[in-house]
Amino acid sequence: MQSSTYAVKGNAAFAFQKRSFSSSNLLNRSATSTGIRFPGKTVTAGPLYSSPLKKDMGAKLARAENGIYNVMSFSSVKPRSVRAHASSGGDAEEAVPLRSEGKSSGTVLPFVGVACLGAILFGYHLGVVNGALEYLAKDLGIADNAVLQGWIVSALLAGATVGSFTGGALADKFGRTRTFQLDAIPLAIGAFLCATAQSVQTMIVGRVLAGIGIGISSAIVPLYISEISPTEIRGALGSVNQLFICIGILAALIAGLPLAANPLWWRTMFGVAVIPSVLLAVGMTFSPESPRWLVQQGKVSQAEKAIKTLYGKERVAELVRDLSTSGQGGSEPEAGWLDLFSSRYWKVVSVGAALFLFQQLAGINAVVYYSTSVFRSAGIQSDVAASALVGASNVFGTAVASSLMDKMGRKSLLLTSFGGMALSMLLLSLSFTWKALAAYSGTLAVVGTVLYVLSFSLGAGPVPALLLPEIFASRIRAKAVALSLGMHWISNFVIGLYFLSVVTRFGISSVYFGFAGVCFLAVLYIAGNVVETKGRSLEEIELALTSGV
Repeated sequence: MQSSTYAVKGNAAFAFQKRSFSSSNLLNRSATSTGIRFPGKTVTAGPLYSSPLKKDMGAKLARAENGIYNVMSFSSVKPRSVRAHASSGGDAEEAVPLRSEGKSSGTVLPFVGVACLGAILFGYHLGVVNGALEYLAKDLGIADNAVLQGWIVSALLAGATVGSFTGGALADKFGRTRTFQLDAIPLAIGAFLCATAQSVQTMIVGRVLAGIGIGISSAIVPLYISEISPTEIRGALGSVNQLFICIGILAALIAGLPLAANPLWWRTMFGVAVIPSVLLAVGMTFSPESPRWLVQQGKVSQAEKAIKTLYGKERVAELVRDLSTSGQGGSEPEAGWLDLFSSRYWKVVSVGAALFLFQQLAGINAVVYYSTSVFRSAGIQSDVAASALVGASNVFGTAVASSLMDKMGRKSLLLTSFGGMALSMLLLSLSFTWKALAAYSGTLAVVGTVLYVLSFSLGAGPVPALLLPEIFASRIRAKAVALSLGMHWISNFVIGLYFLSVVTRFGISSVYFGFAGVCFLAVLYIAGNVVETKGRSLEEIELALTSGV
């Protein structure tokens, strides 16, 4: 997630699993590859449904057996190997066969778009202070007070930490769409207070409220999108969240262009954010609730209505039956906060927290903070041009990631991303210290910066927020996502607080070299601990993780 890019710079399915299998045939085949013969089709089952699961899954799959033979089409279930990260706790939901019966008359895209208003506000509130700080500091009489300016910048991060921890609990209690509507309140009020502030205190309160809003958004936007998106395009739709965060940041940078001619324009910059906040609340009034959450709450009739809107009336009976069957395997109540630290869940929860820690410790803040000075050394004197180049690189890389997410897979993009970031950081470090490259230091620094941002946006930026809702069991999903994002915001705040002190003591070249080391460690960690979720339903992923397959 690109939640930190401009924070430190002070002036700085519903997953549709199109797979079908018969319990009576499937469980009598070998563990390696099984051919199940139906009229005109053969289904191949791989290790995920192999012999170690026969006893556990026999009863569950038997419930779906009666409907299997009426399936009109089948697709191949390719053999996959999954590394387990949670001890078997018996809470796996059934990997039910969600079938396609012709072309769907529903659509999820408009509702993903409404949810992404939260992502745009996320990025906009992070980026808006970048250009406005100098002007609002003069207007509020704190131009010579770096401490108060720092509080205006970091107050957003403090609020976001609070919001990220509360977002999961709100989503579990009130549902996803209602939480969006509640989230619009601090987003709109915070923007209004910032735009009309006549004192530093009011500005800080506004920034804290806006921070609470974007903290909640950081938790519920990827959660909602993952739960309503079809499996085959869940990666692409999930990465749209990151793309709109980047667009929000870029919009904030563009919004600052009139500042030079109109110093009071900073108030308009903050006030504009009220509009998408209101649109988010209104849009969610017409958006369907997550069918998963509705079924978990026993609201089957409302789930039927949501499914009709999202996927078409022809799929209502089928999907309600499948979700209800799935719910019988995971009928335990929602997990409490302490459950996240139990032996049953901690291994998979720690993966989510670690991904966000690596994301922050990999140096994204440092690159953005020093991008202006780096570009000036290369002859680019405009701060706006430097920031715009970084922002444009981020948007471009994220757009590419969206197209690759369901082709290369999440884990592959993470490995490629952190590997590219490590090499870019080495290039940046050498460009500052290697005398043999002194004549080309400016050019190499710009190349290193752009390559780093592109690498970050390919995986380290968008994948963690997408991967988390996929790997967490349904009963812990909302709270585990909130915990991981809370760790993200805390590390973001701490890094922002101490980064300049570390640079002063050790030098930017040494710090960049350290960031390269962190990126390399991230590659090793991801290779050994992160599962691939491409093309798999949320139920199938949960089953694999909790069953040790």
